[in-house]
Amino acid sequence: MHVSADQNHLAWDPAIEPVASVSSGDVVEFDCLDASNGQLDADSTTETLGQLDFDRVDQVTGPVEVAGAEPGDTLQVDLLELEPANWGWTASIPGFGLLADDFPDPFLKITRFDASSGHAEFWPGITLPLAPFCGELGVAPETGPRSTIPPDLHGGNMDTRHLVAGSTLFLPIFHPGARFSIGDGHATQGDGEVSGTAIETPMRALVRLTVRKDVHVTGPEFIAAPDPHAELRNGRRYATDGIGPDLMTAARDALRRMIEWLGREHGLEPVKAYLLSSVAVDLRISEIVDVPNFIVTAYCPLGIFD
Repeated sequence: MHVSADQNHLAWDPAIEPVASVSSGDVVEFDCLDASNGQLDADSTTETLGQLDFDRVDQVTGPVEVAGAEPGDTLQVDLLELEPANWGWTASIPGFGLLADDFPDPFLKITRFDASSGHAEFWPGITLPLAPFCGELGVAPETGPRSTIPPDLHGGNMDTRHLVAGSTLFLPIFHPGARFSIGDGHATQGDGEVSGTAIETPMRALVRLTVRKDVHVTGPEFIAAPDPHAELRNGRRYATDGIGPDLMTAARDALRRMIEWLGREHGLEPVKAYLLSSVAVDLRISEIVDVPNFIVTAYCPLGIFD
């Protein structure tokens, strides 16, 4: 079964009719546009970004109905193959991202790469390993319509970089047929996607959809595939902490310190360090029990620098 990129929708809504029906255990191939819904391409510029129509972004391909799926069941989504295009974009979009107030002006970065090489040069001398995944995966929610931008219990815009090929996602089913959709291809991303964008790219996704009546989840759960870049991600890293009583403030402080370090040590101007942080830096909670202050840490793998 093949679902083309033009078979997409801009809301999570149980009222949307399926574009195809498959049996439990069938493999489906989805062609997905990038998160801009084709408004940006490999030749786009920051000026193009300023014309982006936000009402058209974060579309998802589908939905596909799975025979036999009933409310209370679980949809098992085996991610078999994820193939990005040979280009992608990363941006600082006004009003969007963790440091939106710090970066009010638009800025667009186009990255070209050979997906078969497994790597992409992001800035001169800075090479990132590719780890393609789809940021949007979900079923029809309990009620709708809902925006495709925030995630929820049905899945949606989870932006979880560990959902690469070889991983298995489990989603609760709220309506007959489950009605699965997928989109928002990313060539690579750091935990947190701090600018609000990864290396956004069109994606071909091959998945197996299986109804599980013996498994009952109440929100997304997954088995993560082994990380082929574990040595890089967990090797030598420079880390900056944000500390305080509010996790969002601590996250912003950790990120600002990382941006300062990238400028100080690697000569990156702030907006370039911000975009690099979105695609390479992992933002994680380090401590959440020693009230009143919590710690959020930004980790930058040192192996990305020549």
